[in-house]
Amino acid sequence: MLAFGFLLPCWSGLFATSVLCPKIMGRRNVTVLKIRPARPDELPALTTYPNDEVRNAATAAYLNGLLDSGCTHPEWCLVAERDGTLAGNAVLWTIPGRGVPMDIVLLEPGDADTGTALLEHAAGLARSLGAVTQGHVLDSPSQAPQFQRDPHMREQLLADNGFSVARDGCRFLWQAGEPLPAQDERLHWRSLAELGEEPFVDLLSDSFAATRDSIFLAEIAEHGRRGAAERTVADMLEMDHQPDWFEIGYDAQDRPVALSMPARNPSAAVIGLVGVATAGRGHGYATAVVARGTQILATNGATEIRGDCDASNVAMFKAFHRAGYRNFANRKMFSRPL
Repeated sequence: MLAFGFLLPCWSGLFATSVLCPKIMGRRNVTVLKIRPARPDELPALTTYPNDEVRNAATAAYLNGLLDSGCTHPEWCLVAERDGTLAGNAVLWTIPGRGVPMDIVLLEPGDADTGTALLEHAAGLARSLGAVTQGHVLDSPSQAPQFQRDPHMREQLLADNGFSVARDGCRFLWQAGEPLPAQDERLHWRSLAELGEEPFVDLLSDSFAATRDSIFLAEIAEHGRRGAAERTVADMLEMDHQPDWFEIGYDAQDRPVALSMPARNPSAAVIGLVGVATAGRGHGYATAVVARGTQILATNGATEIRGDCDASNVAMFKAFHRAGYRNFANRKMFSRPL
């Protein structure tokens, strides 16, 4: 289970595109919709809404955090302008330290025509920076910091612009003040600092033999189990963590049966990656991994910890509940080729 949450700019072409609004073409006063990078005075607020200060403040704070962490850059913050007024926006996002954008966040489409123009421009910009795919997530119910209202319109807009569902998932939350989950005394743990990376790839590759997660299944189909495991561990190593946070759990026979890789992304502490070896299936070790990751993150100051899994991954869904997490939202992950 990978939580994304998840750059040094090589883009220097600050360009804008303009399109005629099809709904009003043919009228005497045709308005032009311009897609361009946001000006400094438009950051971090971008598109704001009257009488909705909670939303405006939350999204501005979120974008400030993305800019500060290197998840995005000013030239990646796109706005749609019509008659001098901002009508929508879209922000490209990546894992800090990468120069190629991975996803679109803070998508405010306005209407279908504005949304299409923003998505077309976002595709061209990402492609020019070397991206070959582009993702976007849609959370329900609508909530901070993205406030993705009108979910049916948004989902149709994504479908009309080449996106398909890559994962239908569930999101989970633990907060300080709630009981810490009990630790599983059947397991003893050894860290990445002690073991090195190879045992983590070995265990994850083995665990992929029985995975039901659509994200991992797609990776396995393209790269094979071993290749998918190598890529996934490499992605986790790019996240904010300490080497002793990443651990393998061993049973009483000293067999490696569970993998725990908690971390922080730019927005939150996350359980990160959970893996259970085929030899350890059916013993509740997924719950043990969630409990272990929660303890490590809470000990290191986390007051909120998040996790996610595929909606079809019943075992992982139950593991979060048994560890005291609540399913606070559902998340559809979309992707399109560029």
